[in-house]
Amino acid sequence: MYKKILLTGISGQVGHALQQAFSARHTLFGELVCLDRYQLDLSNQQAIRDVVQAIKPDLIINPAAYTAVDKAETEPGLAYAINSVAPGVLAEEAAKLGARLIHLSTDYVYAGNKVGLYVEDDATAPLSVYGKSKLAGEEAIRSVGLPHLIFRTSWVYGAYGKNFLNTILRLAKERDQMSIVGDQAGAPTSSHSIADTIVQVLGQWHGDVSGVYHLVNAGFTTWHGFATAIVEEYSHLRSVKGWQPLKVQVENIQAITTAEYPTPAVRPANSCLDCHRLHRDFSVTIPNWRNALIAELKAMPSN
Repeated sequence: MYKKILLTGISGQVGHALQQAFSARHTLFGELVCLDRYQLDLSNQQAIRDVVQAIKPDLIINPAAYTAVDKAETEPGLAYAINSVAPGVLAEEAAKLGARLIHLSTDYVYAGNKVGLYVEDDATAPLSVYGKSKLAGEEAIRSVGLPHLIFRTSWVYGAYGKNFLNTILRLAKERDQMSIVGDQAGAPTSSHSIADTIVQVLGQWHGDVSGVYHLVNAGFTTWHGFATAIVEEYSHLRSVKGWQPLKVQVENIQAITTAEYPTPAVRPANSCLDCHRLHRDFSVTIPNWRNALIAELKAMPSN
């Protein structure tokens, strides 16, 4: 059992889900210290060192990140401070305490031009400032040499926070037509799936293995397929949950190309990640993305 766990980024999707997951299993773990961005400024190196040394955890879980992918193109300094420098500092301070570190990374470390699923040993070649800063954070952690797990995930969403799920539901209530990119493939991954998997892994991890693992919901789709599934599953649950109807119909959600929806940051065309290593080393089961979506929708309040 870990006596004291430091959890960062609890105002974010994954941090919030992790806080819930640990609270539901409080008898299995020791004290949980949860900090948001105001309590732990990850852009301030000295603040990080002071906080970690004051709390003295034996495990740090860091889902916090600079995630404004497009904005990072014009704020590279801040993106690197939070996504690259901060993880390295957390690792250094954890090593001083003899603690372990779990860190969240991203599919954006890959170029997305591979045919087939990416495995953890495939070459990285990020296309954006965000992806480059996240890869630099992984490298900073590895260079410290402490026991660590880095989970690369993709297309994270949840009932809580700003994400694709909530954006699609908002737009679907306002518009009768939508255009969504249909030539980027990946696995929509719910924040609760990530949190539940990390808790499962913690029950088995004794610090004997370190490295990078892919952690995504099973199966793959496109952003257009994800949007269509959101509208379909919401519509199925609407009468039971007492939700307001959507204006848009599935047949009015148009698939467009990446070229038709240009963004400041380049996204990988292929974000499909192979999770075999995670299954092999920790015997965890991660639900299919569509089942995870249904569970996430069921957890949403009436509107």
